[in-house]
Amino acid sequence: MTAARAEDAPPVAVANRPAIYDRVGAGGLREALRRMHLIRRFEETAEDFYVRGKSYGTMHLSIGQEATAVGVCAALGDSDYVTSTHRGHGHCIAKGAEVGRMFAEFLGRETGYCRGRGGSMHIADPAKGNLGANGIVGGGIPIAVGAALSAKRLRTGAVVASFFGDGANNEGAFHESLNIASLWKLPVLFVCENNQYGMSVAFARSTAVASVADRAAAYSMPGVTVDGNDFAAVAAAAFEAADRARRGGGPTLVECKTYRTRGHSRSDRNRYRTKDEIEAWKARDPIERFERELSALGVATAADAASLREAVEREIADGVAFAEASPAPSTAELMRDVHTPAAAAPR
Repeated sequence: MTAARAEDAPPVAVANRPAIYDRVGAGGLREALRRMHLIRRFEETAEDFYVRGKSYGTMHLSIGQEATAVGVCAALGDSDYVTSTHRGHGHCIAKGAEVGRMFAEFLGRETGYCRGRGGSMHIADPAKGNLGANGIVGGGIPIAVGAALSAKRLRTGAVVASFFGDGANNEGAFHESLNIASLWKLPVLFVCENNQYGMSVAFARSTAVASVADRAAAYSMPGVTVDGNDFAAVAAAAFEAADRARRGGGPTLVECKTYRTRGHSRSDRNRYRTKDEIEAWKARDPIERFERELSALGVATAADAASLREAVEREIADGVAFAEASPAPSTAELMRDVHTPAAAAPR
């Protein structure tokens, strides 16, 4: 089996201040670092929930991929939208979700984003522009196209970022969506989080092209591949794609080459990867890398970073306390939100 190579995505020299940082601003960069830490600690805590039998169902962790979610969402505003995947906790938090309500959803509590009915793979937060995660591989891509069509017809100026994994690039929905989005010049960012494996199959063994971005040419749209563990590279590509979409230029396919350091899901025994490969990618950890870069640039000192991590720990602790104190749904309301009330049904 072909192994993924850490050297496929070369690092960016810290000495060269990325131009995109001027656009994000010092405050935006510190907020990006905070959200990356928040995503990591949320998922580590959620993993602990699972191990202790406190949460329901399985979960798919994005530990190691935080720079992609936060980098893309840095280019989005409150009125913009995202569609997510079964590995979507990072997307939710990057778009502004409250970790307390996410934890409540994991625990099946009434205060969860889907009132405890959705669990890990089906968190949605429309108020923040998160149109929802999706357990179907590639299932969120056509939803994003529909939302982008609505934004264009209503002239809202909104753009939609559709996150999907490398496995989805071989689904029919991917090709149909890119085709129609390009044909109608819809404001979509197609964001492939290429973490090197579609479940347990290496990317090179399932996809004929060397990079997912190569497929953009078939649909007359720009395609760009970036280091998904480099916040600056991801943010620069996302801002450029979002700007193009807002100008009416249509969609862009952005491939972020990254890596998940955990298995496909909690039931994955990881026998298809070597320890050396995993350790090589851990050495390229996006959070540690970003933190070192901001320190070198004078944006966040060691004291700033320590204070930020402490604040994240408090937010996680408060979120857990909120979730555990929240009520479970009543069995009397088991069918609530499943069927349209009879009074509202058309005659």
